[in-house]
Order: sequence, then structure tokens, then C-alpha cells
Amino acid sequence: MNIDRHPQIASRKKPQQTRSAELVTAILQAAALVLAEEGVTRFTTARVAEKAGVSVGSIYQYFPNKVSILFRLQVDEWIQTTRMMQSILKDASAPPLERLRTLVHAFLQSECEEAEIRSALNDAAPLYRDSPEARMARTEGSEMIDTFMEGALPGAPLAARKLAGDLIFATLKSIGNSFSLAKRTKAEITAYADATADMFCAYLKSIEGHSPL
Repeated sequence: MNIDRHPQIASRKKPQQTRSAELVTAILQAAALVLAEEGVTRFTTARVAEKAGVSVGSIYQYFPNKVSILFRLQVDEWIQTTRMMQSILKDASAPPLERLRTLVHAFLQSECEEAEIRSALNDAAPLYRDSPEARMARTEGSEMIDTFMEGALPGAPLAARKLAGDLIFATLKSIGNSFSLAKRTKAEITAYADATADMFCAYLKSIEGHSPL
């Protein structure tokens, strides 16, 4: 996929009326379908317009290029993933290790589902990784991890909790990125998630000074 090395990734404007919002939603749904059905190489503004049943000009009212469409899909995925992780990690009805195991499964599934978007945005990565949306996602993720580790390791020193959180979630992100490079079956995702969760849980159990998990 050829991408301008300095593309504009932000949307041109935000829809102010219901009809405009519905148009943007239709464009994004069509974009996701084109990406899923035809892959990165066939992803063009024209194909998205065709799939959405709108003119290319209608798309350009809100998105200056195909990279901006992909970036919006990525931002929506960040929001969805963050909310998913928060709902799992804040579920006080489940023990911390059970929550962590559930999170690993959900995260790896999500990484596999969004692999096409990451691949399509690869050339524009320096731009979108430093975007306000990306910085906000990292900040929310860091705060969420700190809160979870405080509950998971209440007896451990702050430095130990911080190190554990950084190691686990940096490793999870790295694993998710590399694992999702290839198409994976549901069984493969489950097996990989189980092994990864076992590793993380064993690590937390080994940390001295924490309360029983």
C-alpha cells in the first residue's frame, strides 16, 4: 500500500448533524468491510465510497485521504480496547489473576482483529503514534495498569508493582503485535493466550511481599 510519507491523518471536520454523523458512520463501516474483505492493497477511497454507496466527494468532506480513514478506525479501536480492558480489570467480583487471564485472552483476540489496520497504517506510524489520541490512549492505559497492580499486589512496594505492571503489559503488547502478524484460528489464539496468562500469573505469584492473590 503506497502512502504519502507526510499524510494528513486528522479528519477534516466533525459531523454536526444527525445526517452527517450517519454518513461518517456509513463511511467507517464500509472502510472496515473493504479492509476485511479485500485487504490493504485494495484499500482506496474510491473502494470505500463504492462500498458505502456515496460519492468520493462526500468522503472528502470529512476525510482528506485514505490514511485519515484508517487512522479513525484505529482511534475507534483504541477506545474500544481501552474500555474493554477497563471493564475487565475493574471487575472486583473476580480475583486479580482471573481478571488478568481474561484480559490476555480478550487482548490477543483484539490484536488479531485489528492487524490489518496496523499493517495499513505502518508507513504513517510516526505520525499517528505521536498524535494526541495516541498519547491519551497511553496515559489511560498507564493509569489503568497502576490501579490494577495496586489491587493485585497490595503488599508489594510501589517500585515492585510498577515494574511488574510495566513488564507484563509491555510484554503483552509485544506478544500481541508479533502473534497477530499471521492469520490465527480461534484455537491458536486460545492456546497462545493460555500460555501467556500462565506465564504472567506465575510471575506475579513469585513476587515477594504481596498479599495472597
